[in-house]
Formats: sequence, C-alpha cells, structure tokens
Amino acid sequence: MAKARLIALAALVLLGTSCQYEYEYSWQKYVMDGHRTGVKAPAADNVPETLGVIEGSTYTAPNGRTFQEGSATYGVASDMIKVQPLLEDLKTVVGTATRSMAGYAPESELSNWWVDTMMKSVARLTKRKVDVGFLNFGGIRTSLPEGDLLLDDFVSMFPFNNYLTYVELKGSDLQEIFNFIASSRPFVIGGAKLVVTNHQIDTLLVGGKPIDPKKTYGVASVDFLIDGGDGMTVGKNAKQMIVTDRKVIDEVLSAIYELQAAGKPLEYFTDGRCSYDQWEEE
Repeated sequence: MAKARLIALAALVLLGTSCQYEYEYSWQKYVMDGHRTGVKAPAADNVPETLGVIEGSTYTAPNGRTFQEGSATYGVASDMIKVQPLLEDLKTVVGTATRSMAGYAPESELSNWWVDTMMKSVARLTKRKVDVGFLNFGGIRTSLPEGDLLLDDFVSMFPFNNYLTYVELKGSDLQEIFNFIASSRPFVIGGAKLVVTNHQIDTLLVGGKPIDPKKTYGVASVDFLIDGGDGMTVGKNAKQMIVTDRKVIDEVLSAIYELQAAGKPLEYFTDGRCSYDQWEEE
C-alpha cells in the first residue's frame, strides 16, 4: 500500500521530517499529495502509477503531463525512477502500529519505548545490570505512522551510526548528569523518575529510590553522549565503559522483528517519568 511519504533518496528532495521537540533541531514534513503532477510516494509495486514513466526523451507524469529531456523535471523524475529498484527493501513492511507515535519532550510513547528497549539491549549485550538509560531527543529524526510500518520508517528515524554503550558510574556522578538535564533541557530517560521545578530537581528516583552517592550504577547510553554530544558527558568519571559493536538501528530492528514474529503491534506508554514545570512555556 502506497504511503504519503517518500523513500530514502527521494526523501532528500521532497520529504523532510517532523518533530514536536524543538530545542536544537527543527524540520518540516511535506506530503506528496500529487497536486502538481500526480506524483505520490511509491510502494514497491506501483512505481509507474505514482512516479510516471520515461519513454525515450519524454517523461510522462501520472496526471498525463509530459516533460522533455533536458528539463529539470525530466532529470529529477529519471533519477527517482531509476533508483526505485534499489529501494525495494526499504519498502518492506516490518510491523504495524496501533496509532502514530512521535518523539517529543519531556517524554513520549516513542521515546520511552526507545530508551527502555536500549536499556534491555545494553544489559543483554554486556551482561551487566543496567539501572538507568540516557538518550537524546535529537536522535529521533521522524515519527511513526499508524498502520503498516516500513523498514524505511526506522532507517529514517535512526540514521546515525551511534553504538550502544554501557557506563558504570558512582551515584554522585549520576546525580550530576541529572543536575545537568534539569538545568538545561529534557533528555530521554529510562529507569528513573525526574520532576523538575524552576530548573531544579524536585523529585529524582532511580529504581524507585533516591540516588545513593556512594553506590555504583549501570548506565545505558550511546557513544555520541559519552563525551560532549548534545552537551552530555555520560562517560565523565566512568569506573567502567563498554562500547558495543551494535548500532541503535540494529537493536531497534531486532525489537520490531520480534514483535512482528509474535504477531504483536508496536505500542507503548507514557508513565510520568519526566516532567518540567516550565518546559511547555519555553
């Protein structure tokens, strides 16, 4: 079934992404509705109907308009049509969602699912106990639609080569990370409850308990946030660090394929794990 969005290369030209979280990242989404030439986002089996056809030196758009070789429209259409066979895998349906999901601050169904999934993955990959997880909202580059989920949805959502990472921290250093989050902006968090009032921590619980400054905690994150990415330094004063060979997209897809094999849709929840009294006003 065709969807109102482009795949991979075409997305670079005609389709941006949307996000409700706007701190350092903002982008727009443009739906291919066919209002000019009838061109819409193609599925694997309807390229001529959605993109048109090239015959000799003439491009015929889906609505019947023609453009001759040498025109900008002919060039773009030719490139898009030629690349479609390379994009068939991206159009594979890998799961379903009961409703659309977007990643927005200070917490959302999508961001909570992401960090909780990554925490489980890091624990499994490193055979270490993971107490808390930190990711950044900028790592979620687009939203998920309701209904069929394509491989492209996830490749577009997590395009960065960020590797899952385990960090062992003293409670006092973990506290400093939360202090930074409270004073600056929301990050995606798991395993904790954080309430921020007037840029100060009002409530902070990890595993349902206050942080013990002398205790050691296991932290799941990505290598991007270890030493300054997005202003975060999860690796500062680490007692132990393990950077795995698994990228975010690897583990996200593993989780989706597992749901698909079990015949279950992707759905998740918010649980009040992170709240800011002034965030919406800013």
